Amino acid sequence: MDGEIQYNGVPLSEIDDRTAASEIGFVLQKPESQIVTDKVWHELAFGLENLGFDTEIIRRRVAEMASYFGIEDWFHKKTAELSGGQKQLLNLASVMAMNPKVLLLDEPTAQLDPIAASGFIAALQKLNRELGLTVILAEHRLEDVFPIADRVLLMQKGQLLYADTVKGINRYFKDIPSHPMIAGMPSAMRIHSLLDEDCDTPITVREGRNYITENYGNSIDSIEHPKYEHSSEKAIELNDVWFRYGKELPDVLKGVDLAVYKGEHFCILGGNGTGKTTMLNVIAGLLKAYRGKIEIGGKKLATYNSNSLYMQNVARLPQDPQTLFLEKTVKADLYETCNLMQYTAEETEQRVKDLTEKLGITHLMNAHPFDLSGGEQQKAALAKILLSEPKLLLLDEPTKGIDAYSKQTLSEILTALKAEGMTIVTVTHDVSFAAAVADRCGLF
Repeated sequence: MDGEIQYNGVPLSEIDDRTAASEIGFVLQKPESQIVTDKVWHELAFGLENLGFDTEIIRRRVAEMASYFGIEDWFHKKTAELSGGQKQLLNLASVMAMNPKVLLLDEPTAQLDPIAASGFIAALQKLNRELGLTVILAEHRLEDVFPIADRVLLMQKGQLLYADTVKGINRYFKDIPSHPMIAGMPSAMRIHSLLDEDCDTPITVREGRNYITENYGNSIDSIEHPKYEHSSEKAIELNDVWFRYGKELPDVLKGVDLAVYKGEHFCILGGNGTGKTTMLNVIAGLLKAYRGKIEIGGKKLATYNSNSLYMQNVARLPQDPQTLFLEKTVKADLYETCNLMQYTAEETEQRVKDLTEKLGITHLMNAHPFDLSGGEQQKAALAKILLSEPKLLLLDEPTKGIDAYSKQTLSEILTALKAEGMTIVTVTHDVSFAAAVADRCGLF
């Protein structure tokens, strides 16, 4: 509405569509929003075809990108069959095939497992270093990003607060020690910010370790963890569970055995496409295993009807929270759930007020759910499913797209829910979040 944006000294409004499409690459936060074709190799070729390149050039570029990003194994797959992380890598490869000069990325690692995320960020560093590509990245995973960044920009409420070197941001935070973004800084920077010292800020784990060793001796070798004791009552039990998406397709779940005990928080970790979300959907009754036994609260899953399973029993937060929203405002969506639960007007008012305050989303009540950021949608969706008062909460990537301070808030909320007797199963790529909240972990 106001102001001017320039690319290479030319106002954006004066740049032709071809230049904008080929030279300014953009990787969206939601990979599904960016994929336009049915096959992986079609997607890689799509941009080049639209730019009118010869078939030979398209074939060579597509082959180069598939090899560069390790896509060969799923080159002929349907895009609909890819996991969230594979879709994100495909989007980057498709954009890079057009040889852009500037690359804009919005939370590109949000759906990637830690190994894939490290590989993705290493690929960005390689593109920046070897091809001289300008990379502008909006990201919450700062532990991996800060060591390779030249500059950092800090935004709050639509304004730019800071734009300078990575090491300088710690000095900026010295004057505002309670700033919520401090929680998202790499661990070495957080430790340094708590110490009243003016020396050079360490960024990486190695720099942090050296700094502590030189100044404080670093004599702690290990930390004793208290022994965990779980309840004897099982909230979920899976015995030899097998699942596949079609008769001719390979098995996704292969003889899964799992017991989750009442009142515990169980986190499931594992790489992209290993079957974590599928298992969550099988437990929620959304997918039907063709072999094996599943029990929820000591009863066979098949004996529940949808009312008895989902009313005050099981609730699931999907990977894409948008699929939960049905109304034009967050408030209307929350009230709709209360209506289904047959709460009185007073109960509805009180429950919605308490929950939105706890999750810090009171100011979003009149917004359209699709106008919210990824992290805000995640919190609004969590509020909606918690209104159904479940005994068993199934969360699929709940920290995706939310900043470190909001993650701390979410940890506190989940800890409080667990203290009230709720059983929680979380599928996550966020190892530090799992370390903070889980009683036990499973690895796929």
